[in-house]
Amino acid sequence: MTAFSILDLCPVVEGGTVGEALATTRLMAKRAEDAGFTRFWLAEHHGMKGIASAATSLVIAEAGHATSTIRIGSGGIMLPNHSPLVIAEQFGTLEALFPGRVDLGLGRAPGTDMNTARALRRNLETGANSFPDDILELQQWLGEPDDTKLIAIPGAGSHVPLWILGSSLYSAHLAAALGLPYAFASHFAPDMLFEALDIYREKFTPSAQLDSPYVMAAAMGVMADTDAEAAYLFTTLQQTFVNMRRNARGQMPRPLDTMDGFWTESEKIAVDHTLRYAVVGGPETATRQMLSFIDATNADEIMISMPIHSSQARLKSVDLFGKIRETL
Repeated sequence: MTAFSILDLCPVVEGGTVGEALATTRLMAKRAEDAGFTRFWLAEHHGMKGIASAATSLVIAEAGHATSTIRIGSGGIMLPNHSPLVIAEQFGTLEALFPGRVDLGLGRAPGTDMNTARALRRNLETGANSFPDDILELQQWLGEPDDTKLIAIPGAGSHVPLWILGSSLYSAHLAAALGLPYAFASHFAPDMLFEALDIYREKFTPSAQLDSPYVMAAAMGVMADTDAEAAYLFTTLQQTFVNMRRNARGQMPRPLDTMDGFWTESEKIAVDHTLRYAVVGGPETATRQMLSFIDATNADEIMISMPIHSSQARLKSVDLFGKIRETL
């Protein structure tokens, strides 16, 4: 049975507040646990009116307090934004709070626009170029302490498992060379998916953390009782991607009865291409689409992001995906 997990962006919806977004994330984490999902991850984004997970480790802690067994973590922490020591301390703290449940997924993008990235006060060029070295440093901080050197407290000896996140061939080579599990962001960057997975599997080198390749593939997911209702809810994400192309980012929009008149033909083509692995429909359609995605990727685990405006519809989508997982 292929594992299912959830990537939550803690979305701030039109007409909603950050406080409501955080409350819904807590509910989502608990619902995911009850529905049999393996992980509940949150992503680091900054300066975005529609995303409330900028202080990622804090929101991960909220998910941890709302649950008791599901793994929690980052999908991901954008390491160039941070000192590896600080991340080791944060995730060492999370591991102390929630023993054996914490994952640390790492990316090298800033997770925002360049102006906001500069305000994070890291040298962006150096940060991106030193990503592999920063990962090795982070592993040292999380490994067994050496009393003759600086140590991360909390963090030292926690051995929080690391993941490499990516949407390019670079990340595939890096994950393989380091012998770490690999999560590909095919939910918004599908073009290099299969080539990246082939490279990762072919070049994988076993490590102390992982003996053999482990692949997670990501997909947008919207499930409802019927195909028509799911398609209606999916217009929220379609609008979001059109707005990103127009550089008009805001809160997560309400769904539309039709996208006709909202997007141009060229925008439709671009968004359909970007979201071509999205799983959208009622149980029968979604099951067929998910099976096709699993067969194509041969992924060990599917990470599903559910960009649905209504919190109740989002929670129901979690339940429905949990049910179809049992049939796969």
